[in-house]
Formats: sequence, C-alpha cells, structure tokens
Amino acid sequence: MRRGFDWLFRSRTTGRQTIVQLPNVPLGVFILAALARRVFSPTGTPRTVLAVIATGALVVWAVDELIRGESPFRRALGAVVLLATIVGIFR
Repeated sequence: MRRGFDWLFRSRTTGRQTIVQLPNVPLGVFILAALARRVFSPTGTPRTVLAVIATGALVVWAVDELIRGESPFRRALGAVVLLATIVGIFR
C-alpha cells in the first residue's frame, strides 16, 4: 500500500508529496475571475469576459498539469479537470 501511495503522490524530482500545491498563475487567474463573477454578478459582456478568462485559465492550468505534473496524481487531476471543462463548454 505504501509503494502505491508513493508512486501516486510523490514527486519524481523532489521526492516530496505533491497532493496540494500553492496555486500557480493560471490557477490564480481562474480563482480571481471566478470569484469576481460570483461576487459582482455582472451581466452581458463583462460576465462573458470573466467566463472566458476563467475557463481559459483553467484549461491552461489543466494542460500544464497534464504535461508537467509533479506526480501521476497531479497529471491525472489535470486530465480530469480538462475533460470536465471541455464537457462543460459543450454542454
């Protein structure tokens, strides 16, 4: 069980667990845009702009995690978020 946990959650470069990390720039942009949309409840063009910014930032974050994630868990998380975002866009 320990080997499976280590394989899934440990960074291949640092050896540290990488379940949770501080937000990087794309994730920070997503959080700020989504929060602004929720708090200010804009309508029309400002709402659309915030939605596009939030969605674009989330896609960039997910692709980055999928490609450069520190552990298999982070790469899988990126893939799941990317898939969920794409499904949400076309729903």
